[in-house]
Amino acid sequence: MENTNSYEHIEYAENDAVARIFLNRPEKRNALSMKMSDELISAFEHVQGSESIKLLVIRGAGGHFCAGDDISEMPLWGDANSVMRRVRRYQAMANLLEELDKITIAAVDGYAVGGGLEITMACDFVVATERAKWGMPEVDVGITPGWGGTTRMARLIGRRMTKEINLLGALHPAQRARELMLWNRVVPNDALDAAVDQLIDVLLTKNHQAMRQLKYIINRGVECDLYTAQGFEALSGALSASVNGAWEVSDADKGLGVAGFAEKSELWKTRRKAAKNFWTG
Repeated sequence: MENTNSYEHIEYAENDAVARIFLNRPEKRNALSMKMSDELISAFEHVQGSESIKLLVIRGAGGHFCAGDDISEMPLWGDANSVMRRVRRYQAMANLLEELDKITIAAVDGYAVGGGLEITMACDFVVATERAKWGMPEVDVGITPGWGGTTRMARLIGRRMTKEINLLGALHPAQRARELMLWNRVVPNDALDAAVDQLIDVLLTKNHQAMRQLKYIINRGVECDLYTAQGFEALSGALSASVNGAWEVSDADKGLGVAGFAEKSELWKTRRKAAKNFWTG
């Protein structure tokens, strides 16, 4: 595995098509410091810019996934406007993770609470150990979640359960996350590495153009009405046909419109002449 780590609070490494991020503040149960969040944004942007990376695995060092935002740093966030700016930055970080055109896996051991749970909700797959614990305990600190603990959660498990999780602030066993369909699989405590590797092996056999399309239309479709979502499905079907070889459509101009603009061809001149002053009076 090539270690390309140039960070302080995370470790980043690549091995062929698989990138791995380790949240690396074990003395703080990998709580999300401001620096760690900035480093995660940098790493996510690097992953997004890569055409060779197909999968991203996120896990925590030292027996825990992530204990959430570093509460001890919150006084440093500043006034109410600065807090809002910080929260919006964290929302952008979660959105960036969710919208990566790679398949993402959260490998969870120990605590995944608050911001740690919010990271898992932005991933495509979550595999956890039996001893993992999760929840949104912000209410007992007198604050509210900022980047998924109410919004993504409600879309994943519904408003009633989201209220229960957030208003009570309890810490739940991993199996309950599986039952609520918040996480995918719960495995024995000593089987997390093997389970993640098996999932990676299966995912690497796939057609990754199809995977990118599926992720995109599922993420977009769940946020809109049925007919709009079906439009994404239809367009994805056409794109699949195109990249699989059936790209020639008899009444498409096969790129001649773009080339014609650059060359000022007769096709471009004819189209512009017909349209330029049409119904402008």
